[in-house]
Amino acid sequence: MAILFHEVQFPVDISYGAVGGPSYSTGVITSMSGGEQRGQHWAQSRIKYDVSQNVKKKEQLDRLVAFFRARKGKAYGFRFKDWADYAATGEPCVKQNNPLQYQLTKTYVDDAGYTDIRTIKKPVLGTVVIYVNGIVTTTGFSVDYTTGIVEFLDSQGSATVTADFEFDVPMRFENDEMPISHDTYEVYSWGNITLIEIKV
Repeated sequence: MAILFHEVQFPVDISYGAVGGPSYSTGVITSMSGGEQRGQHWAQSRIKYDVSQNVKKKEQLDRLVAFFRARKGKAYGFRFKDWADYAATGEPCVKQNNPLQYQLTKTYVDDAGYTDIRTIKKPVLGTVVIYVNGIVTTTGFSVDYTTGIVEFLDSQGSATVTADFEFDVPMRFENDEMPISHDTYEVYSWGNITLIEIKV
């Protein structure tokens, strides 16, 4: 099935201050004695945000409605700037089955040393800086800004490839309806306008 996605960014003035963050799916089975067995359903988190409280002006509401209509509700995905987490520095790039290709990633490490590696597929145009063995390289590679794949013209062998970059999150509207209430003249209110991460 084709992935319906538009390479356009959700309005950044509306995404700023959105409420939400990463979520996981964990199955929990509790025995009669109170013991638990837990199963992890997702290898990576899924971002979810409510942006309804960030629409302050009529002009913002008009742009949000136009954006919602252009995406046909939840049919088409889009880029979203997560203001809490949108940049990476010195991150390892993971070599793919094609030895010329590397995937952008971001690694999260807690104080105890446990890690979570996130695949980055929507880097922001013009922000990717590539290092080979710690030295900036400006030629001999290309970046696919729709997949996060860095492809070199020649094999890098056992060299370490790292990157600095900014990135967006691929998301969609969670619902096909936008609950806007016209309270009085030029005064509006709305329920939740929820966006959810998609895997592309």
